[in-house]
Amino acid sequence: MSTTSTGTVTVATLKVADGLLHYEVRGRGPLLALVGAPMDAAAFAPLAELLATDHTVLTTDPRGINRSRLHDPEQDSTPELRADDLARLVAHLDLGPAAVLGSSGGAVTALALAQAHPKVAHTVIAHEPPLVTLLDEAEEILAREEDMIATYLGGDRLGAWRMFLTNANIQLPEEAVLAMFGGEPDPQAAADERYQYLHMLRGTTRFRPEVAALRDGPTRVLVGLGEQSTDELCDRTSRVLAASLGDEPTMFPGGHIGFVDDPAAFAVRLREVLSAG
Repeated sequence: MSTTSTGTVTVATLKVADGLLHYEVRGRGPLLALVGAPMDAAAFAPLAELLATDHTVLTTDPRGINRSRLHDPEQDSTPELRADDLARLVAHLDLGPAAVLGSSGGAVTALALAQAHPKVAHTVIAHEPPLVTLLDEAEEILAREEDMIATYLGGDRLGAWRMFLTNANIQLPEEAVLAMFGGEPDPQAAADERYQYLHMLRGTTRFRPEVAALRDGPTRVLVGLGEQSTDELCDRTSRVLAASLGDEPTMFPGGHIGFVDDPAAFAVRLREVLSAG
């Protein structure tokens, strides 16, 4: 156990057939899960702290990342497997059904959860899912993704990340790119990065949502979008998905990682969206 400003944080693990899932629980109240991929629980900690005043907040490292270890470290992480993990965690806590906010790859996890485990979550907010297959130019984007993975495997880490940003149409100053990707990562970050490129990225970007199941199922499904994400890849995928569900995107402050950049503003908006359900 560790102590925070909102009380205690329970840090624990849950055994699954092929590994061990790291998870953290804060607060008291209705269950709210915050999930990413490849982002781990630490990225959501500031937001979780703010929400724990009136929610039980679950965060977790996705399988194969950081503290969620697999027996076979070369096993792929698919949205379906990550959704199964999340369903097991919610059942283990016995506080469901949950509200789920998934961001980026975690948004794809949340969509897979709504499809395969519709009773686990009453609300799913898929914040900027990178669903490349929804776009007309999917074949071109996925071909560039393969080039990016090959570049990474060839040892050009910085070049691979430049290709990642180009594919995502995320514009960063050169000094920011060098600061983020120009040096050598620590061993755990390097392992997580390798796992993302080799075992997580393809399954996430190639996931095909079952639109009818999401639209007509018992789970309230919303597509979240950052106000500052205009023209980025996930802006386009989010708008296409929302339109296919017969709705407009639900706007949130900031960009693709608005919950990291300004967790206070993001928490205010998330509470508004959840209370309107």
